[in-house]
Amino acid sequence: MFKLRPPADGFSSHTLIVLVALFVVVFANQTLFSRLFAAYPPSAANLAELASVGVVFFAVNVLLLALVCFGRGTKPVLIAVLIVSSATACFIDSYGIVINDEMLTNVLQTNVAEAADLLTPRLLAYGLGLGLLPAFVVARLPLRRAGWRRELAGRGKLVAVLLLVSLALVVAFSSFYASLVRKQKPLRVHANPSYALHTLAAYLGNTWATPGPGKLTVVGADAHIPASDVERELIVLVVGETARADRFSLNGYARETNPELAKAGVISFGNFHACGTSTAVSVPCMFSAGGMASFDNKAAGNRENLLDVLRHAGVNVLWLDNNSDSKGVAVRVPYENYKSPAVNPVCDAECRDVGMLARLQDYVDAHPTGDIVIVLHQMGNHGPSYFKRYPAEFEKFTPTCRSSDLSRCTREEIGNAYDNAIRYTDYFLARTIDFLKRNDARFETAMLYVSDHGESLGENGLYLHGLPRALAPDSQVHVPAILWLGSGMHDFDQAVLRNLRNARLSHDNVFHTVLGLMEIQSDAYRPELDIVAASRRDR
Repeated sequence: MFKLRPPADGFSSHTLIVLVALFVVVFANQTLFSRLFAAYPPSAANLAELASVGVVFFAVNVLLLALVCFGRGTKPVLIAVLIVSSATACFIDSYGIVINDEMLTNVLQTNVAEAADLLTPRLLAYGLGLGLLPAFVVARLPLRRAGWRRELAGRGKLVAVLLLVSLALVVAFSSFYASLVRKQKPLRVHANPSYALHTLAAYLGNTWATPGPGKLTVVGADAHIPASDVERELIVLVVGETARADRFSLNGYARETNPELAKAGVISFGNFHACGTSTAVSVPCMFSAGGMASFDNKAAGNRENLLDVLRHAGVNVLWLDNNSDSKGVAVRVPYENYKSPAVNPVCDAECRDVGMLARLQDYVDAHPTGDIVIVLHQMGNHGPSYFKRYPAEFEKFTPTCRSSDLSRCTREEIGNAYDNAIRYTDYFLARTIDFLKRNDARFETAMLYVSDHGESLGENGLYLHGLPRALAPDSQVHVPAILWLGSGMHDFDQAVLRNLRNARLSHDNVFHTVLGLMEIQSDAYRPELDIVAASRRDR
């Protein structure tokens, strides 16, 4: 059997770097090269050009490792790179996921249950074959000690040779590389581990450069309810999870995924788009006053949001969460986590969204004065375990994917499980409307439902979400948005609102629409972004 025999005095750090880089390029970049070959089908005419890409990519990875591997730190860094690149390869190959700053934020903010859904046999196989086993080999290989002068000199020679070779190849095939850079920019996000390491370095740099909690920027301190508004409002804002607009039958989907909402008299805005492609970005963004154009996720924690403006106006605000958390939005308002059976009365395989409704009436009755806004943050269609997101009685579409490893399922099975979860959201929203109807006599009631982002279900080999927004397919940003108005909301002309069903709308509208429904006046309010403003009868 082949055995890697080290020199009598051990390997140099340069040799280990080259070996690890070669291993990762060859075995952990299936998606990168498959997409490269799809864009440029191999032939006798371009074989040398395609081969040069492999050489240049190998050189780039060696150069990156050469900058961070020195002395006794060489092995630990290379072992970490192998483990990270194995996990990165699994997620890229299985789901088409991109390891960008949004994805890193999601990883750091995920909970145990969400992480467990991603622990698949495929991930374990990648982790063992591409991560732990080669890392064990690297740990056992003897490393030749050299003085820092000799090591720097050798490293300089290695870097010089690689730069010269890469430059020569790029110049020799300049027209090919010009096409590659201009037309195939998305390829770079699949480069493993170079893109992931670049993202991690940028993320850490930004994190260290970003000041910690500082003075809170106040938004809408002047917010108030005019004296002429004598009716109390009760508004439920439902923050959905991972729902696609094109899987709602309200928006023309052939399957009946919204049987209850179709009977409830809701208005579905079918051309609604998300601020981002992940919960960590979209949720804080939709609650911000400035919208996507000016949103800075790192600065959002030091700036007040929609909930604060409501509080300034004297509104009673409550956030109930059956997801991971509020992503920093609800830190200054009452917050309850419904992921535990100790709190959520409707739990089987997992705690259900409908359990958040159980004690809402008690909350309303306990607040005899003032308007009320309740935010319900759904578990919704959180992937990849779509089959867990609904009770058994909602399994209408079969066969379903019963695994969190989507590569083990057909597109049909994945779509069936996903659509069943949409039907459960339909049920949950209908029960939310029932709750509001029971309070119609005392309040002007309304429900606004907006999903945080969409989801890829295997189209073009992509699964889940989290691609950079500029590269993301429509399925990850085109989200459902639904409005229901109670009988007391007679100030709004629903016929006018229904004419907006195909209007281009986005998360930018959420902040101002909620203020519009609440009839709150503030300098932070922008009527041009309020969906219901044009329908107000007394405007």
